[in-house]
Amino acid sequence: MFSLRDKKLANEIVSKIKTLNVNHKFMHVCGTHQDTLVKHGLDVLFEECGIDIGQGPGCPVCVTTPKEIEEILLLARKGKIVTTFGDMIQVPGEKDSLQSMKTEGWDVRTVYGIEDAIHIAEENKDKDVVFMAVGFETTTPMTASVLLKNPPSNFSILGCHRVIPPALKAILDMGELKLDGFIEPGHVSTIIGSKPYEFISTEYRVPQVIAGFEPIDLLMGVWMLVQQVEHGEARVENEYARVVKEEGNIKAQRVINEVFEPMDVKWRGFPVILRSGLKLRDKFEEYDARKRYEDDLEEIINKEFTEPKGCRCGDVLRGIISSKKCPLFGKKCTPNAPVGPCMVSIEGSCNIEYRYAKNQ
Repeated sequence: MFSLRDKKLANEIVSKIKTLNVNHKFMHVCGTHQDTLVKHGLDVLFEECGIDIGQGPGCPVCVTTPKEIEEILLLARKGKIVTTFGDMIQVPGEKDSLQSMKTEGWDVRTVYGIEDAIHIAEENKDKDVVFMAVGFETTTPMTASVLLKNPPSNFSILGCHRVIPPALKAILDMGELKLDGFIEPGHVSTIIGSKPYEFISTEYRVPQVIAGFEPIDLLMGVWMLVQQVEHGEARVENEYARVVKEEGNIKAQRVINEVFEPMDVKWRGFPVILRSGLKLRDKFEEYDARKRYEDDLEEIINKEFTEPKGCRCGDVLRGIISSKKCPLFGKKCTPNAPVGPCMVSIEGSCNIEYRYAKNQ
């Protein structure tokens, strides 16, 4: 887990935190951070130090709403070739999942990226191909760059991209829990940099640290947050400076802004979050599956869809409960028979908890 040098530093950090006798609640918004925390037992170690770290809405598959799932299921039923990532294939809808529809003979295909979906469209020019575009700022540039290259006319996307900073604001505005600090996602921050988080510290006086994904990164990130809290400070610090720059990736930002514009959108477990989604600009609307297949989607346009009965993924995503406190966890809901998306995605808190902690 640690090199000898890192182990010495880790022991020093833990020792210093314990001497402070703290009682802090932090939140991260990244599935990879959660994986590192649970896999290496850092969640238990931090609890011994008086620090509770919960996962917020940092799993893009998990925050995709039930309605968006039903949209892609309906497009599959209408005869489109539906393409998306492996995790999305498994997410249960009201009655079906893309996986169950594939088993029934509908044309559903797992891809590793949007380029694979373009290749499928080029090989099937007589059929409509829809890519379910899911992800935060990390994957959005790939979607945007492909649309700038004039993809085949039979190709479109069901846009489900979201951006992180407005969700942090929503968590604070909802006031359901008191947070002493945020650990910000390294992957997202490589694209957007550190500046988009600054309003959180300025307006809400909440400390923040952008952290990498090694165990020592998270230990350092937590120590930096503790130091801010102890000194009454609230700013954005960058522990992951070896990768994340203050300005982020300017080229990727320009590509995103050329193709997409902000929109208000719901997240699973959340009400509508202002300017937290991305929609295609008018000049790219020919690739918008919702507009292209408006008639096909009409039957569910005004229908509301809710969480599966008993599933508390929404509460997990807001940091209200841990995965183990969901009554379905490890019983009716397992990776082999998931009820909610948090048990499906490898970035989901429930899936991670089940894999690393359930049988220990």
